[in-house]
Amino acid sequence: MNYKFFLGIGVAVAIVFAGVAVYTGFTKHVPAANTPERDTLYQVSTIDALMQGVYNGDVTVGELKKHGDFGIGTFDKLDGEMIVLDGQVWQAKSDGTVSSAMDNQTTPFATVTYFSTDIRQNTTDRAMNYSEFSTVMAAQLPSQNMIYAVKIHNTFPSVTVRAIPAQEQPYPNLTVASKEQQVYTFTNITGTVVGFYTPTFLKDLDTQGYHLHFLADDHKRGGHILDMTVPADSTVQYDVTPYFTMALPTSGAFAGTNLTADMSAALAAVEQ
Repeated sequence: MNYKFFLGIGVAVAIVFAGVAVYTGFTKHVPAANTPERDTLYQVSTIDALMQGVYNGDVTVGELKKHGDFGIGTFDKLDGEMIVLDGQVWQAKSDGTVSSAMDNQTTPFATVTYFSTDIRQNTTDRAMNYSEFSTVMAAQLPSQNMIYAVKIHNTFPSVTVRAIPAQEQPYPNLTVASKEQQVYTFTNITGTVVGFYTPTFLKDLDTQGYHLHFLADDHKRGGHILDMTVPADSTVQYDVTPYFTMALPTSGAFAGTNLTADMSAALAAVEQ
């Protein structure tokens, strides 16, 4: 498999996993480079920059929607959690409300793609919490070296989510900001788990392993998943996403932020 790196004029980096990706049980045919970005993960900034307090929005929601109909992220000043589902962008705020995001809102960090199911996998014959789900389902992936968009729709016995309120400058790092998070637990709630599985070798760019958000079917509850009970024999849909494009901020604190430090331990603590 070939890797190609492209650096735009100060605005974007693209990594292309080119060719045909072959896995147990199926073959993923990567589209030609000049086709629409149906199999591309489009990401705004890096998770390490967000960890260090780069919270000013750099890309509009309207622009983000041009690159995908499915994904997750946050908003300017770290104001709540983003859920992108079926082309609609939702904002789950720390006060527990969920509302439709406006196109002129901005994001400092987000990941989106056009979702199309490549794999369907059933969970085990018993219910699992988030930790069990992450371990068991990752072991069943055809390859742990690929990016997957992840979707689960079901009625969940329990989902615990968080959202962080908008921060004020000078921005604290995410470890400090997360101490202000508001946590909500929903029981017997029907909705959709939205997110990604990202391989370890991209850990400086995005959360490694599963990074999942939740949106209820009534669009009134949601957020970043801290824990959940996944019912037995749930169907997990995966979209293998072999193309990766990153838009780097061209203004604000990003250019002067030291991104050489290993933030993986701090990120793991924030994600729990």
